[in-house]
Amino acid sequence: MLRTRLTNARFLTMDPDHPVAHDLGIWRGRIVGLDDAVTSLPAHEVIDLQGATVLPGFIDSHVHLAWAGLKANTSSIAGLTRIDDVLAAVAEAVVRKGSPGAWVSIAGYDQRALGRHLTAAELDLVSHGHKIFLLHDSGHGCVVNSAVLDLLPADLPHEDGFLAEGAMGAARALRLPHSQRELADAIGRAARTCLAEGITACAEAGIGGTLFGHSPVELGAYQLAREEGLLPIRVQLMVAADRLRPATAHESDGIPRALDLGLRTGFGDDRLSVGALKIYTDGGMMARTAALSGPYEGLDHAGQLQDDPGALASTIVDGHLAGWQLAVHAIGDRAADLALDALERAQRLRPRPGARHRIEHAGLIRPDQLPRFARLGVSAVVQPNFLRYFGDDYAAIMGETRAPWLYRGRAFLDHGVPLVGSSDRPVTDGSPLRAVQFMVERTSVSGGVIGPDEGITVDEALRAYTVAGAYACRWEDDLGSLTPGKLADLVVLGDDPRRVDTSRIGDIEVVATFVDGRETEKTASDSPFQRWTHN
Repeated sequence: MLRTRLTNARFLTMDPDHPVAHDLGIWRGRIVGLDDAVTSLPAHEVIDLQGATVLPGFIDSHVHLAWAGLKANTSSIAGLTRIDDVLAAVAEAVVRKGSPGAWVSIAGYDQRALGRHLTAAELDLVSHGHKIFLLHDSGHGCVVNSAVLDLLPADLPHEDGFLAEGAMGAARALRLPHSQRELADAIGRAARTCLAEGITACAEAGIGGTLFGHSPVELGAYQLAREEGLLPIRVQLMVAADRLRPATAHESDGIPRALDLGLRTGFGDDRLSVGALKIYTDGGMMARTAALSGPYEGLDHAGQLQDDPGALASTIVDGHLAGWQLAVHAIGDRAADLALDALERAQRLRPRPGARHRIEHAGLIRPDQLPRFARLGVSAVVQPNFLRYFGDDYAAIMGETRAPWLYRGRAFLDHGVPLVGSSDRPVTDGSPLRAVQFMVERTSVSGGVIGPDEGITVDEALRAYTVAGAYACRWEDDLGSLTPGKLADLVVLGDDPRRVDTSRIGDIEVVATFVDGRETEKTASDSPFQRWTHN
Protein backbone atom coordinates (compact mmCIF):
# COMPACT_ATOMS: atom_id res chain seq x y z
CA MET A 1 0.00 0.00 0.00
CA LEU A 2 1.17 3.52 -0.79
CA ARG A 3 1.33 6.10 1.96
CA THR A 4 0.03 8.78 -0.43
CA ARG A 5 -1.02 8.99 -4.04
CA LEU A 6 -1.21 12.40 -5.67
CA THR A 7 -3.57 12.41 -8.61
CA ASN A 8 -5.26 14.63 -11.19
CA ALA A 9 -2.27 16.92 -11.73
CA ARG A 10 0.23 17.84 -14.41
CA PHE A 11 3.55 16.66 -12.97
CA LEU A 12 6.46 18.31 -14.78
CA THR A 13 9.02 15.79 -13.57
CA MET A 14 12.22 17.35 -15.05
CA ASP A 15 13.12 13.73 -15.89
CA PRO A 16 13.59 13.26 -19.68
CA ASP A 17 12.67 9.57 -19.39
CA HIS A 18 9.16 10.46 -18.13
CA PRO A 19 8.72 14.23 -18.59
CA VAL A 20 5.02 14.55 -17.72
CA ALA A 21 2.85 12.44 -15.39
CA HIS A 22 -0.65 12.57 -13.93
CA ASP A 23 -0.28 10.33 -10.83
CA LEU A 24 2.57 10.05 -8.32
CA GLY A 25 2.93 7.49 -5.52
CA ILE A 26 4.75 8.06 -2.22
CA TRP A 27 6.00 5.62 0.39
CA ARG A 28 8.18 6.51 3.38
CA GLY A 29 8.89 9.97 2.03
CA ARG A 30 10.08 8.84 -1.38
CA ILE A 31 8.56 8.65 -4.82
CA VAL A 32 7.89 5.01 -5.68
CA GLY A 33 6.26 5.35 -9.09
CA LEU A 34 4.39 7.40 -11.64
CA ASP A 35 1.17 6.94 -13.61
CA ASP A 36 0.27 3.29 -14.37
CA ALA A 37 2.85 2.02 -11.90
CA VAL A 38 0.82 3.48 -9.01
CA THR A 39 -2.65 4.41 -10.29
CA SER A 40 -4.25 1.10 -9.29
CA LEU A 41 -2.35 0.63 -6.02
CA PRO A 42 -4.19 1.12 -2.72
CA ALA A 43 -3.08 4.15 -0.72
CA HIS A 44 -3.59 5.25 2.85
CA GLU A 45 -4.36 8.74 1.49
CA VAL A 46 -5.27 9.96 -1.97
CA ILE A 47 -5.01 13.69 -2.73
CA ASP A 48 -6.78 15.10 -5.76
CA LEU A 49 -4.71 18.10 -6.89
CA GLN A 50 -7.55 19.32 -9.08
CA GLY A 51 -5.54 19.87 -12.24
CA ALA A 52 -2.68 21.80 -10.63
CA THR A 53 0.86 21.89 -12.05
CA VAL A 54 3.49 20.16 -9.91
CA LEU A 55 7.29 20.54 -10.10
CA PRO A 56 10.15 19.21 -8.02
CA GLY A 57 10.64 21.45 -4.98
CA PHE A 58 12.75 24.45 -5.93
CA ILE A 59 16.37 24.47 -4.76
CA ASP A 60 17.90 27.83 -3.87
CA SER A 61 21.61 27.16 -4.09
CA HIS A 62 22.80 30.37 -2.40
CA VAL A 63 20.93 31.96 0.50
CA HIS A 64 21.67 33.51 3.90
CA LEU A 65 18.95 32.19 6.20
CA ALA A 66 20.24 33.57 9.50
CA TRP A 67 20.87 37.00 8.00
CA ALA A 68 17.43 37.01 6.34
CA GLY A 69 15.69 36.05 9.57
CA LEU A 70 17.58 38.62 11.62
CA LYS A 71 16.98 41.35 9.04
CA ALA A 72 13.23 40.73 9.23
CA ASN A 73 13.32 41.75 12.92
CA THR A 74 15.71 44.70 12.54
CA SER A 75 14.82 48.37 12.17
CA SER A 76 15.10 49.31 8.51
CA ILE A 77 15.56 52.44 6.41
CA ALA A 78 14.71 50.66 3.15
CA GLY A 79 12.77 52.88 0.77
CA LEU A 80 13.92 56.18 2.28
CA THR A 81 15.50 58.52 -0.25
CA ARG A 82 16.32 61.63 1.82
CA ILE A 83 19.25 61.93 4.23
CA ASP A 84 17.09 63.77 6.78
CA ASP A 85 14.49 60.98 6.75
CA VAL A 86 17.17 58.36 7.29
CA LEU A 87 18.65 60.25 10.22
CA ALA A 88 15.18 60.63 11.73
CA ALA A 89 14.64 56.87 11.45
CA VAL A 90 18.01 56.23 13.11
CA ALA A 91 17.09 58.63 15.91
CA GLU A 92 13.84 56.72 16.50
CA ALA A 93 15.74 53.42 16.67
CA VAL A 94 18.14 54.95 19.20
CA VAL A 95 15.25 56.05 21.41
CA ARG A 96 13.72 52.56 21.27
CA LYS A 97 17.06 51.01 22.27
CA GLY A 98 17.13 52.96 25.50
CA SER A 99 20.30 51.85 27.30
CA PRO A 100 23.17 54.31 26.72
CA GLY A 101 26.20 52.99 24.87
CA ALA A 102 24.35 50.05 23.32
CA TRP A 103 24.70 48.95 19.72
CA VAL A 104 21.90 50.02 17.38
CA SER A 105 21.61 47.95 14.20
CA ILE A 106 19.81 49.32 11.15
CA ALA A 107 19.04 47.36 7.98
CA GLY A 108 18.13 48.49 4.48
CA TYR A 109 21.05 50.87 3.85
CA ASP A 110 21.83 51.55 0.17
CA GLN A 111 23.70 54.68 -0.82
CA ARG A 112 22.25 54.56 -4.32
CA ALA A 113 18.83 55.58 -3.01
CA LEU A 114 20.37 58.58 -1.24
CA GLY A 115 22.76 59.70 -3.95
CA ARG A 116 25.79 59.34 -1.66
CA HIS A 117 26.99 57.60 1.47
CA LEU A 118 26.00 58.79 4.91
CA THR A 119 28.88 59.94 7.08
CA ALA A 120 29.93 59.18 10.64
CA ALA A 121 29.50 62.85 11.52
CA GLU A 122 25.87 62.78 10.39
CA LEU A 123 25.17 59.69 12.45
CA ASP A 124 26.85 61.32 15.45
CA LEU A 125 24.11 63.96 15.42
CA VAL A 126 21.45 61.37 16.29
CA SER A 127 23.41 58.63 18.12
CA HIS A 128 23.30 60.06 21.69
CA GLY A 129 26.18 57.90 22.89
CA HIS A 130 25.07 54.72 21.12
CA LYS A 131 27.14 52.72 18.65
CA ILE A 132 25.42 52.88 15.26
CA PHE A 133 25.84 50.14 12.64
CA LEU A 134 24.00 50.49 9.31
CA LEU A 135 24.48 47.33 7.25
CA HIS A 136 24.59 47.81 3.50
CA ASP A 137 21.96 45.76 1.69
CA SER A 138 24.70 43.95 -0.25
CA GLY A 139 26.27 42.70 2.97
CA HIS A 140 29.63 44.03 1.78
CA GLY A 141 29.77 47.28 3.69
CA CYS A 142 28.38 49.36 6.54
CA VAL A 143 28.26 52.90 7.86
CA VAL A 144 29.15 53.50 11.50
CA ASN A 145 29.38 56.53 13.75
CA SER A 146 32.40 57.90 15.58
CA ALA A 147 31.68 55.82 18.68
CA VAL A 148 32.44 52.73 16.57
CA LEU A 149 35.36 54.25 14.66
CA ASP A 150 37.01 55.11 17.99
CA LEU A 151 37.13 51.39 18.83
CA LEU A 152 38.79 50.42 15.54
CA PRO A 153 42.49 50.66 14.60
CA ALA A 154 43.36 54.17 13.47
CA ASP A 155 44.78 52.92 10.17
CA LEU A 156 41.69 50.93 9.21
CA PRO A 157 40.52 52.27 5.83
CA HIS A 158 37.13 53.92 5.68
CA GLU A 159 35.32 56.68 3.81
CA ASP A 160 33.89 59.06 6.40
CA GLY A 161 32.44 56.13 8.32
CA PHE A 162 31.68 53.80 5.40
CA LEU A 163 33.55 50.52 5.92
CA ALA A 164 33.84 48.01 3.09
CA GLU A 165 34.65 44.28 3.08
CA GLY A 166 37.39 43.42 5.61
CA ALA A 167 37.06 46.77 7.34
CA MET A 168 33.37 46.04 7.87
CA GLY A 169 34.36 42.66 9.28
CA ALA A 170 36.53 44.42 11.86
CA ALA A 171 33.53 46.47 13.00
CA ARG A 172 31.33 43.37 13.21
CA ALA A 173 33.99 41.66 15.33
CA LEU A 174 33.58 44.33 18.02
CA ARG A 175 30.11 43.06 18.82
CA LEU A 176 29.06 40.09 20.88
CA PRO A 177 27.97 37.17 18.70
CA HIS A 178 24.30 36.32 18.40
CA SER A 179 23.11 33.52 20.64
CA GLN A 180 22.22 30.14 19.19
CA ARG A 181 18.66 30.70 20.44
CA GLU A 182 18.33 33.97 18.53
CA LEU A 183 19.89 32.47 15.41
CA ALA A 184 17.71 29.35 15.47
CA ASP A 185 14.58 31.49 15.60
CA ALA A 186 15.87 33.67 12.75
CA ILE A 187 16.73 30.62 10.66
CA GLY A 188 13.24 29.27 11.19
CA ARG A 189 11.60 32.53 10.10
CA ALA A 190 13.59 32.65 6.88
CA ALA A 191 13.09 28.96 6.15
CA ARG A 192 9.31 29.31 6.40
CA THR A 193 9.44 32.17 3.91
CA CYS A 194 11.43 29.98 1.53
CA LEU A 195 8.87 27.22 1.91
CA ALA A 196 6.01 29.56 1.04
CA GLU A 197 7.80 30.32 -2.26
CA GLY A 198 8.09 26.65 -3.18
CA ILE A 199 11.67 26.18 -1.99
CA THR A 200 12.21 22.83 -0.28
CA ALA A 201 16.03 22.84 -0.11
CA CYS A 202 18.73 25.49 0.01
CA ALA A 203 22.44 26.06 0.49
CA GLU A 204 23.32 28.49 3.29
CA ALA A 205 26.13 30.53 1.75
CA GLY A 206 28.71 30.81 4.48
CA ILE A 207 28.58 30.28 8.25
CA GLY A 208 31.09 31.29 10.88
CA GLY A 209 33.06 33.75 8.76
CA THR A 210 34.19 37.32 9.28
CA LEU A 211 31.92 38.84 6.64
CA PHE A 212 28.65 36.95 7.03
CA GLY A 213 29.08 34.79 10.11
CA HIS A 214 26.98 35.47 13.21
CA SER A 215 28.66 33.27 15.82
CA PRO A 216 31.74 31.06 16.18
CA VAL A 217 29.29 28.25 17.02
CA GLU A 218 26.84 29.04 14.23
CA LEU A 219 26.52 25.47 12.99
CA GLY A 220 25.05 24.59 16.36
CA ALA A 221 22.23 27.08 15.77
CA TYR A 222 21.17 25.11 12.69
CA GLN A 223 21.27 21.91 14.70
CA LEU A 224 19.12 23.57 17.36
CA ALA A 225 16.64 24.77 14.73
CA ARG A 226 16.37 21.24 13.38
CA GLU A 227 16.00 19.64 16.80
CA GLU A 228 13.17 22.02 17.71
CA GLY A 229 11.26 21.54 14.46
CA LEU A 230 12.06 25.04 13.21
CA LEU A 231 13.75 23.86 10.01
CA PRO A 232 11.03 22.75 7.57
CA ILE A 233 13.35 22.60 4.54
CA ARG A 234 16.61 20.83 3.74
CA VAL A 235 19.69 22.95 4.38
CA GLN A 236 23.25 22.50 3.26
CA LEU A 237 25.79 24.67 5.07
CA MET A 238 28.75 26.29 3.36
CA VAL A 239 31.57 26.92 5.81
CA ALA A 240 33.56 30.16 5.57
CA ALA A 241 37.16 29.49 4.54
CA ASP A 242 38.56 31.71 7.28
CA ARG A 243 37.61 28.87 9.66
CA LEU A 244 40.36 26.68 8.16
CA ARG A 245 43.37 26.05 10.39
CA PRO A 246 46.84 24.68 9.62
CA ALA A 247 46.62 20.89 9.81
CA THR A 248 49.35 18.52 10.94
CA ALA A 249 47.80 15.62 9.06
CA HIS A 250 49.79 12.69 7.73
CA GLU A 251 52.00 13.84 4.87
CA SER A 252 50.39 11.36 2.50
CA ASP A 253 47.03 13.11 3.02
CA GLY A 254 48.41 16.29 1.50
CA ILE A 255 46.07 18.47 3.58
CA PRO A 256 47.72 21.78 4.57
CA ARG A 257 44.64 23.38 6.18
CA ALA A 258 41.36 21.94 7.47
CA LEU A 259 38.48 22.34 9.87
CA ASP A 260 38.83 20.61 13.21
CA LEU A 261 38.79 16.81 12.90
CA GLY A 262 39.03 17.11 9.11
CA LEU A 263 35.34 17.87 8.64
CA ARG A 264 34.56 18.59 4.99
CA THR A 265 31.89 18.54 2.27
CA GLY A 266 29.39 15.69 2.64
CA PHE A 267 29.07 15.38 6.42
CA GLY A 268 25.47 15.18 7.64
CA ASP A 269 22.24 13.75 6.26
CA ASP A 270 19.47 14.67 3.83
CA ARG A 271 18.05 17.30 6.20
CA LEU A 272 21.16 19.14 7.44
CA SER A 273 24.62 18.71 5.99
CA VAL A 274 27.95 20.40 5.37
CA GLY A 275 28.38 21.54 1.78
CA ALA A 276 31.04 23.60 0.09
CA LEU A 277 33.86 25.69 1.52
CA LYS A 278 32.96 29.35 0.91
CA ILE A 279 35.82 31.56 -0.26
CA TYR A 280 35.37 35.28 -0.86
CA THR A 281 37.58 36.85 -3.52
CA ASP A 282 35.88 40.23 -4.04
CA GLY A 283 32.95 42.37 -2.94
CA GLY A 284 29.67 43.34 -4.61
CA MET A 285 28.35 45.57 -7.36
CA MET A 286 25.86 47.38 -5.12
CA ALA A 287 28.72 48.57 -2.91
CA ARG A 288 30.99 49.09 -5.97
CA THR A 289 33.53 46.65 -4.51
CA ALA A 290 33.27 43.80 -7.05
CA ALA A 291 36.74 43.43 -8.60
CA LEU A 292 36.67 44.34 -12.29
CA SER A 293 39.41 44.27 -14.91
CA GLY A 294 38.56 47.89 -15.79
CA PRO A 295 37.08 50.81 -13.83
CA TYR A 296 33.39 51.24 -13.15
CA GLU A 297 31.72 53.69 -15.50
CA GLY A 298 31.98 57.16 -13.99
CA LEU A 299 34.28 56.07 -11.16
CA ASP A 300 38.04 56.09 -10.82
CA HIS A 301 38.40 52.57 -9.42
CA ALA A 302 37.75 48.96 -10.39
CA GLY A 303 36.64 47.49 -7.08
CA GLN A 304 38.78 45.41 -4.78
CA LEU A 305 39.86 41.91 -3.89
CA GLN A 306 39.25 40.69 -0.36
CA ASP A 307 42.93 39.98 0.29
CA ASP A 308 46.31 39.69 -1.36
CA PRO A 309 45.80 37.70 -4.60
CA GLY A 310 48.40 35.14 -3.57
CA ALA A 311 46.71 34.54 -0.23
CA LEU A 312 43.31 34.09 -1.88
CA ALA A 313 44.73 31.66 -4.42
CA SER A 314 46.45 29.72 -1.67
CA THR A 315 43.17 29.31 0.23
CA ILE A 316 41.45 28.01 -2.90
CA VAL A 317 44.22 25.50 -3.55
CA ASP A 318 44.38 24.37 0.08
CA GLY A 319 40.62 23.85 0.19
CA HIS A 320 40.78 21.69 -2.91
CA LEU A 321 43.67 19.67 -1.50
CA ALA A 322 41.70 19.09 1.70
CA GLY A 323 38.89 17.45 -0.27
CA TRP A 324 36.33 20.23 -0.17
CA GLN A 325 33.91 21.22 -2.84
CA LEU A 326 34.63 24.94 -3.25
CA ALA A 327 32.11 27.76 -3.61
CA VAL A 328 34.20 30.73 -4.69
CA HIS A 329 32.51 34.11 -4.45
CA ALA A 330 33.60 36.01 -7.57
CA ILE A 331 31.32 38.75 -8.88
CA GLY A 332 33.69 40.81 -11.03
CA ASP A 333 35.67 39.46 -13.98
CA ARG A 334 39.02 40.20 -12.29
CA ALA A 335 37.92 38.09 -9.31
CA ALA A 336 36.78 35.36 -11.70
CA ASP A 337 40.23 35.36 -13.32
CA LEU A 338 41.81 34.81 -9.92
CA ALA A 339 39.35 32.03 -9.05
CA LEU A 340 39.78 30.19 -12.36
CA ASP A 341 43.57 30.45 -12.21
CA ALA A 342 43.62 29.02 -8.69
CA LEU A 343 41.16 26.22 -9.50
CA GLU A 344 43.22 25.27 -12.53
CA ARG A 345 46.38 25.14 -10.41
CA ALA A 346 44.60 23.08 -7.75
CA GLN A 347 43.41 20.52 -10.29
CA ARG A 348 46.95 20.20 -11.66
CA LEU A 349 48.31 19.51 -8.18
CA ARG A 350 45.62 16.97 -7.31
CA PRO A 351 43.17 16.10 -10.08
CA ARG A 352 39.62 15.71 -8.75
CA PRO A 353 37.33 15.54 -11.79
CA GLY A 354 34.26 15.14 -9.58
CA ALA A 355 34.99 18.09 -7.29
CA ARG A 356 32.07 20.15 -8.70
CA HIS A 357 33.57 23.47 -7.72
CA ARG A 358 31.28 26.48 -8.08
CA ILE A 359 31.67 30.16 -8.84
CA GLU A 360 29.13 32.03 -6.74
CA HIS A 361 27.49 34.98 -8.53
CA ALA A 362 29.65 35.07 -11.69
CA GLY A 363 28.22 38.55 -12.09
CA LEU A 364 30.43 39.84 -14.91
CA ILE A 365 32.03 37.16 -17.06
CA ARG A 366 33.93 38.07 -20.22
CA PRO A 367 33.53 35.95 -23.37
CA ASP A 368 37.10 34.61 -23.06
CA GLN A 369 36.36 33.27 -19.56
CA LEU A 370 33.48 31.04 -20.64
CA PRO A 371 35.60 28.21 -22.14
CA ARG A 372 37.64 28.13 -18.92
CA PHE A 373 34.50 27.57 -16.84
CA ALA A 374 33.61 24.65 -19.10
CA ARG A 375 37.09 23.15 -19.17
CA LEU A 376 37.33 23.18 -15.37
CA GLY A 377 33.81 21.77 -14.89
CA VAL A 378 32.82 24.76 -12.77
CA SER A 379 29.15 25.60 -12.15
CA ALA A 380 27.93 29.20 -12.38
CA VAL A 381 25.61 29.92 -9.44
CA VAL A 382 23.81 33.10 -10.51
CA GLN A 383 21.15 35.38 -8.99
CA PRO A 384 18.74 36.43 -11.77
CA ASN A 385 16.73 38.67 -9.46
CA PHE A 386 19.78 40.93 -9.04
CA LEU A 387 19.26 42.12 -12.59
CA ARG A 388 15.48 42.08 -12.28
CA TYR A 389 15.69 44.64 -9.45
CA PHE A 390 19.12 46.29 -9.89
CA GLY A 391 19.72 45.73 -13.60
CA ASP A 392 19.37 49.34 -14.72
CA ASP A 393 21.98 50.44 -12.18
CA TYR A 394 24.33 47.55 -12.94
CA ALA A 395 24.11 48.15 -16.69
CA ALA A 396 24.93 51.82 -16.16
CA ILE A 397 28.03 51.18 -14.06
CA MET A 398 29.28 48.52 -16.48
CA GLY A 399 28.78 50.54 -19.64
CA GLU A 400 27.55 49.53 -23.07
CA THR A 401 30.30 46.98 -23.81
CA ARG A 402 30.17 45.06 -20.53
CA ALA A 403 26.46 45.24 -19.66
CA PRO A 404 25.53 42.25 -21.90
CA TRP A 405 27.95 40.08 -19.89
CA LEU A 406 26.04 40.55 -16.62
CA TYR A 407 24.67 37.42 -14.92
CA ARG A 408 24.72 35.40 -18.08
CA GLY A 409 22.36 32.59 -19.01
CA ARG A 410 22.55 31.46 -22.64
CA ALA A 411 26.32 31.80 -22.91
CA PHE A 412 26.90 29.49 -19.95
CA LEU A 413 24.56 26.84 -21.32
CA ASP A 414 25.97 27.08 -24.84
CA HIS A 415 29.46 26.45 -23.42
CA GLY A 416 28.27 23.45 -21.40
CA VAL A 417 28.58 25.24 -18.06
CA PRO A 418 25.99 24.15 -15.46
CA LEU A 419 23.71 27.16 -14.86
CA VAL A 420 22.39 27.19 -11.29
CA GLY A 421 19.68 29.51 -9.98
CA SER A 422 19.75 31.16 -6.56
CA SER A 423 18.70 34.31 -4.73
CA ASP A 424 21.36 35.47 -2.24
CA ARG A 425 18.39 36.15 0.05
CA PRO A 426 18.02 38.66 1.76
CA VAL A 427 20.02 40.85 -0.62
CA THR A 428 17.01 40.76 -2.91
CA ASP A 429 13.75 38.94 -3.58
CA GLY A 430 14.05 35.19 -3.17
CA SER A 431 11.17 34.03 -5.39
CA PRO A 432 12.31 31.33 -7.83
CA LEU A 433 9.35 32.00 -10.12
CA ARG A 434 10.21 35.68 -10.49
CA ALA A 435 13.81 34.69 -11.17
CA VAL A 436 12.68 32.19 -13.81
CA GLN A 437 10.69 34.96 -15.49
CA PHE A 438 13.76 37.19 -15.65
CA MET A 439 15.99 34.41 -16.98
CA VAL A 440 13.63 34.09 -19.94
CA GLU A 441 12.82 37.73 -20.72
CA ARG A 442 15.87 39.53 -19.22
CA THR A 443 13.67 42.51 -18.34
CA SER A 444 14.16 44.63 -15.24
CA VAL A 445 11.24 45.96 -13.22
CA SER A 446 11.57 49.27 -15.08
CA GLY A 447 11.09 47.51 -18.41
CA GLY A 448 14.73 47.76 -19.47
CA VAL A 449 16.17 44.72 -21.24
CA ILE A 450 19.65 43.69 -20.07
CA GLY A 451 21.65 41.35 -22.28
CA PRO A 452 18.73 40.01 -24.33
CA ASP A 453 20.99 37.46 -26.03
CA GLU A 454 21.43 35.79 -22.63
CA GLY A 455 17.75 34.82 -22.40
CA ILE A 456 16.99 31.12 -22.03
CA THR A 457 13.87 28.97 -22.31
CA VAL A 458 11.39 28.37 -19.50
CA ASP A 459 12.44 24.71 -19.32
CA GLU A 460 16.09 25.70 -19.00
CA ALA A 461 15.28 28.22 -16.28
CA LEU A 462 13.24 25.66 -14.33
CA ARG A 463 16.17 23.23 -14.60
CA ALA A 464 18.41 25.87 -13.01
CA TYR A 465 16.21 25.74 -9.87
CA THR A 466 15.71 21.97 -9.82
CA VAL A 467 18.06 19.58 -11.65
CA ALA A 468 21.04 21.96 -11.79
CA GLY A 469 20.57 23.03 -8.18
CA ALA A 470 20.59 19.40 -7.06
CA TYR A 471 23.77 18.77 -9.06
CA ALA A 472 25.55 21.84 -7.65
CA CYS A 473 24.71 20.74 -4.09
CA ARG A 474 25.51 17.07 -4.77
CA TRP A 475 21.89 16.14 -4.12
CA GLU A 476 21.09 14.65 -7.54
CA ASP A 477 20.52 11.14 -6.17
CA ASP A 478 17.68 12.41 -3.97
CA LEU A 479 16.39 15.72 -5.33
CA GLY A 480 15.90 17.77 -8.48
CA SER A 481 13.39 15.64 -10.39
CA LEU A 482 10.21 13.68 -9.72
CA THR A 483 11.84 10.33 -10.35
CA PRO A 484 11.07 7.04 -8.58
CA GLY A 485 13.51 6.54 -5.73
CA LYS A 486 14.01 10.22 -5.01
CA LEU A 487 12.67 12.15 -2.04
CA ALA A 488 9.10 13.35 -2.44
CA ASP A 489 9.77 17.09 -2.29
CA LEU A 490 7.53 19.03 -4.65
CA VAL A 491 5.80 22.34 -5.24
CA VAL A 492 2.18 22.70 -6.39
CA LEU A 493 1.55 25.72 -8.61
CA GLY A 494 -1.63 27.43 -9.66
CA ASP A 495 -0.55 27.46 -13.31
CA ASP A 496 2.01 25.94 -15.66
CA PRO A 497 5.07 28.22 -16.17
CA ARG A 498 5.54 26.73 -19.63
CA ARG A 499 2.01 27.59 -20.77
CA VAL A 500 1.37 31.09 -19.44
CA ASP A 501 2.68 34.29 -20.96
CA THR A 502 6.25 34.89 -19.79
CA SER A 503 5.27 38.14 -18.09
CA ARG A 504 2.95 36.16 -15.77
CA ILE A 505 5.41 33.51 -14.55
CA GLY A 506 6.50 35.48 -11.50
CA ASP A 507 2.91 35.90 -10.33
CA ILE A 508 1.95 32.21 -10.45
CA GLU A 509 0.55 31.16 -7.07
CA VAL A 510 2.47 28.66 -4.97
CA VAL A 511 -0.49 26.62 -3.77
CA ALA A 512 1.38 24.17 -1.54
CA THR A 513 4.74 22.57 -0.89
CA PHE A 514 5.45 18.98 0.06
CA VAL A 515 8.59 17.79 1.88
CA ASP A 516 9.09 14.07 2.38
CA GLY A 517 5.71 13.59 0.74
CA ARG A 518 3.84 15.62 3.35
CA GLU A 519 2.09 18.93 2.74
CA THR A 520 3.90 21.50 4.83
CA GLU A 521 2.19 24.86 4.45
CA LYS A 522 -1.38 23.86 5.26
CA THR A 523 -3.01 21.35 7.54
CA ALA A 524 -5.22 18.72 5.92
CA SER A 525 -8.33 20.62 7.03
CA ASP A 526 -7.11 23.86 5.43
CA SER A 527 -5.83 22.28 2.24
CA PRO A 528 -7.50 23.34 -1.01
CA PHE A 529 -7.25 19.77 -2.29
CA GLN A 530 -9.79 16.99 -2.04
CA ARG A 531 -8.58 14.08 0.07
CA TRP A 532 -9.88 10.64 0.78
CA THR A 533 -8.54 7.71 2.74
CA HIS A 534 -8.42 4.03 1.86
CA ASN A 535 -8.63 1.66 4.81
